[in-house]
Amino acid sequence: MISTIGIAAFDAAGPLAPWRFERRDLGAHDVHICIMYCGICHSDLHTVRGEWGPCRYPQVPGHEIVGRVISVGSAVTSWKAGDLVGVGCMVDSCRHCQPCADGLEQYCDNGMTGTYGSTEKETGRPTQGGYSSDIVVNEQFVLRVPDTLDPAAVAPLLCAGITTWSPLRQWKVGPGSRVGVVGIGGLGHMAVKFASALGAHVVVLTTSPSKVDDARRLGAHEVVVAKEAGAMASLRNSLDLIIDTVGTPHDIEREMQLLRLDGTLVLLGGSPEPHPAPGAFTFIMKRRRLAGSLIGGIAETQEMLDFCGRHGITADIELIRADAVNEAYERMLKADVKYRFVIDLATLHAPE
Repeated sequence: MISTIGIAAFDAAGPLAPWRFERRDLGAHDVHICIMYCGICHSDLHTVRGEWGPCRYPQVPGHEIVGRVISVGSAVTSWKAGDLVGVGCMVDSCRHCQPCADGLEQYCDNGMTGTYGSTEKETGRPTQGGYSSDIVVNEQFVLRVPDTLDPAAVAPLLCAGITTWSPLRQWKVGPGSRVGVVGIGGLGHMAVKFASALGAHVVVLTTSPSKVDDARRLGAHEVVVAKEAGAMASLRNSLDLIIDTVGTPHDIEREMQLLRLDGTLVLLGGSPEPHPAPGAFTFIMKRRRLAGSLIGGIAETQEMLDFCGRHGITADIELIRADAVNEAYERMLKADVKYRFVIDLATLHAPE
């Protein structure tokens, strides 16, 4: 077994703290990665606090991982020591169902294996995530990171990036598309960058007047402060696609009224409570659709990383020390970050 240092939650209420644990030995098809950086995702906080269901403790969160290959298994040919690589939200799937065959491992009929909070097939133990010194991953779930990009700012692309990229590709966004983005946070800021780079006309809907200038800097062509009276009226029947990144219940009826004929509203935010349901005629009269989307498959994630390499796209981050994770969680709850915390794992030390 491989001795590893991580930052773990030990219960739903207490702080995260250093923890020494073991990774599985390197198998023939495995890649052993020294983790350099790991982003902090809102789902990390929800998971370790038990807000999305029971959590098995101790639990090391983190699924926005960038690092360098230390060693590879005897059958691995695609990776070698020194490669700059990434690991996202999943580390395995059944690999034989129809979604897996279609490159949609995130929708595996038999359940994907999450980077943390799942059960490792090889050992039967809980998977542990990227707030740690290193990780062992099957070669098929390792991603190549462009060496032209800042690796710390690449880390959030492995969740926030692919979560927003996938629906933009699914609904074929490009020149001539009119795309709305609801919420400017970890997900929303990436949606604006991607939609703009794909050639779309981007309209940001925010409740924060303070984010207007920032939204334009990120690439938005129009910014609407949604809580202002009548602010959304001019957008009715004007958008092809809306990417909604808000993770709390809110009025999606108003958003759907902004869609053109055959327009689609895609929900990305994992609200713990249901949204108020839009009325039937909101769908019927303009043949509108309400959809959801979950991260992306391995091939699609690699496509996204390659696109970022060509266009110089990374996340806006605040790099923190490993011992600042609990402070980052509290600040994240107050939306006090632009727009993603990333842990520098070089600052992680063994528990005393």
